[in-house]
Amino acid sequence: MGKAGHLTVMSEFLTLGWNVAIPEVDIGDDIFVVQDDSGTLRRVQVKTSTGTPRQNGFSGQFKVSITQLKNIANIPVHYVFIVRFNNQWTKPIIIRQDYLLNHWQNDNIGSLYEDNLNLYFSYTQDFVECSGVNLTTYISDFSDFPLVEV
Repeated sequence: MGKAGHLTVMSEFLTLGWNVAIPEVDIGDDIFVVQDDSGTLRRVQVKTSTGTPRQNGFSGQFKVSITQLKNIANIPVHYVFIVRFNNQWTKPIIIRQDYLLNHWQNDNIGSLYEDNLNLYFSYTQDFVECSGVNLTTYISDFSDFPLVEV
């Protein structure tokens, strides 16, 4: 399921005109996304979950390495959360690393277990929340990946 999620996310970036690559050595980044004409590079970590039905929607659970989350480099990671539910993929939730770190530190989203931040996303129609925090603004937020005119 994880690989299928990666390929689904990669196809979204390709549709926007960005080039994508899977690193040969996996040390935390799942995908490199490059805007060829400008050389702009984005690091992407894809998190995939199988949806669980709930009374008013469904939920997905994800684990994020707290070590990676805290280690903000010159090029921050973009986390892409995607759920497979009822034989369909959800629209991706795209959260830049520093924003996710801020939500964890200031809004107390998720829970720590060992070296992971466990996130439980609740989906209802076009609304997503985690630990009571509205994440709807991050649905399909490709603002850091503008359409490349060819």
